[in-house]
Amino acid sequence: MRIVNESIYIHNADITPRGKTALVVEGGGMRGVFSAGVLFAMGMRRLTGFDLYIGVSAGACNVASFLGRQYERNFYIMENWSATRRFINPVRIFYGNVMDLDWLWDITISNYRLNLNEIFSNSTREFIVVVTSMDTGKALYIKPNKENLEYVLKASSALPVLYRNKLYIDGHRVADGGVGDSIPVVEAYRRGARNIVVVRSQAHGYRKNTNKDVYALKLVFKKYPAFYEALTNRPFNYNMEVDFIENPPADARIIEVCPPPEFKTTRTTIKHATLLRDYYKGINTGFMLSDNAQKLS
Repeated sequence: MRIVNESIYIHNADITPRGKTALVVEGGGMRGVFSAGVLFAMGMRRLTGFDLYIGVSAGACNVASFLGRQYERNFYIMENWSATRRFINPVRIFYGNVMDLDWLWDITISNYRLNLNEIFSNSTREFIVVVTSMDTGKALYIKPNKENLEYVLKASSALPVLYRNKLYIDGHRVADGGVGDSIPVVEAYRRGARNIVVVRSQAHGYRKNTNKDVYALKLVFKKYPAFYEALTNRPFNYNMEVDFIENPPADARIIEVCPPPEFKTTRTTIKHATLLRDYYKGINTGFMLSDNAQKLS
């Protein structure tokens, strides 16, 4: 492993990989402010020529703006709409959606819509959004189109319990992609990528621990036992993905881009000063990554 700085780690740094290039972006609610900053800097430096893009939840939203060349879009949305009690309100857990995705999607489509024409202007690149089937508990890797992208992004961002409205894709009731595949780097490898940049929402070395609170959700998801099982197995699967990142196959190079240790934003942070500070951490990291772009070739 080669360490560029406390946010950039190159695994299998000395090989010359043959195969596709991929950009994989983890979700994490408001922690996506870091990847929003990273992708802003990459866009400014024109580090945009990947063959495959895979995003989860907030990460998928950031990738969509990146492909639309709207590099500042996601932080603008966070600052003006996401970081408000109109969007995130814990009191609503008793009578509605803690995260009001319907309102957020309506207001962003009305005021700062994705550039759908630009996103789908290049037929040679592949864009995948991860959602989770509540019926099977498995990840679904959706290749969206201009007509359904916004709906698919909402489905990928629909955090269990925090958003309760029912969303369906291909006959499956679906929810947050992070339940089925939090960091889809193995899927990128399976699709032929051997030179992979993965932008994470947690610091390097982070592993998920078993969350005993999840057992309280058994009754909530009694109609979806496979989804509940996926929730309970999530730490194991997450840590398997991290192990893959840190110990990739011999024919693959993985550049791991992580928030620095002093990153403060959580899944539901709405404090503007914290978000702005962590956004700039992402921007600085993205510029550092771009300055080392020869490592991607």
